[in-house]
Amino acid sequence: MPTSPTPLVLVSGSGRSGTSSLAGTLKRLGLHVPQPEVEASETNPRGFYEPQWVIDFHKRHLKELALFNIDSRPAAVGLVDAYLASGAPAAELREWLSGQLAEYKRAGDQIVVKDPHAFWFAAAWESVSAEVGADLRWLTALRHPAEVVGSRDIAYLSSQSEDLRLTKETSNVAGWVHAALLTEQAGRGHKRSFVRYVDLLADWRAALAPVQQQLELDFNTDLSASPDGRDHHAVDDFIEPSMRKSQLTWDDVRTPDWLREMAEEVWQLLGVLTATPADDATQARLDEIHADYDARYADAVALTFDHTKAESTLAAREARDAQRATVQQLRRELDQARRAGQPQNVGGREAASILGRAVVRRVRRPRG
Repeated sequence: MPTSPTPLVLVSGSGRSGTSSLAGTLKRLGLHVPQPEVEASETNPRGFYEPQWVIDFHKRHLKELALFNIDSRPAAVGLVDAYLASGAPAAELREWLSGQLAEYKRAGDQIVVKDPHAFWFAAAWESVSAEVGADLRWLTALRHPAEVVGSRDIAYLSSQSEDLRLTKETSNVAGWVHAALLTEQAGRGHKRSFVRYVDLLADWRAALAPVQQQLELDFNTDLSASPDGRDHHAVDDFIEPSMRKSQLTWDDVRTPDWLREMAEEVWQLLGVLTATPADDATQARLDEIHADYDARYADAVALTFDHTKAESTLAAREARDAQRATVQQLRRELDQARRAGQPQNVGGREAASILGRAVVRRVRRPRG
């Protein structure tokens, strides 16, 4: 007798958007997080609620492609598509996910997988989920781009030059826009839901009531109960307004006006999707913005061609100079070792071998 597909909630969204809080809440509401999880850290003492295997899987393949989590380059999409065409990442994911379902697939089981990198590999998640009997559902955490971009980088960049701040913060805002557009696009055609981080912290029951309905999930508590009839829940001890440590605005972020306006419009449109996740007009406008973003990015690349070429040339020259200096220093060390009592009949091949091993040791030597 065929069994119904297991609900698989994929929590994605830009990093520092509240994805950990969202996944941690779902776990306390009865959903299963595949084990082992990424351990809590000083930067996130409440926990990440990320399956370690999934994080390693996504990061390893992104590293292979030289992609960042919120990579601003439109060309990154094509790189991922071509990479996935080999079938190797999907095969890895299929083996892991089928194992998870075999272990946890019981009546009423629901699985939550959180990883801000997931939208890059949406095609693999879609195909593999369908093959192994998982009902894929997308849940996206939304946080204002000024808060996302500024929560860590502004503190770091506060002592840097204005030019560096403008460059880094512009890149981060562009990355947020690109990631937001790709994440929204990835969930189309599936059950999906969007949650504002600020709403989750203010009243998690009210914020998750539409999520429960839109994603057709079963929770271990009645979200519709009146305040007088509510029992204390584990989420009440987990979610609190003080978790929103960064409350920055556009006044705190340096970025061109057109990009700020684009990011703000994307933010507002995604807010519409919290109520109507498949609103046609909103999706159409997001597609228009996506095309505009790609065109503007291409213009920026063309405009900075000389700058990029010059920087690349200078970087290559510095690398050659550093390599030459290292080789010269190692040769001096080799000569000193010979004069200090090493055999005098070392031939060219032996010397080259010694030099090569010394280079390896020097390159691997940690910086003090």
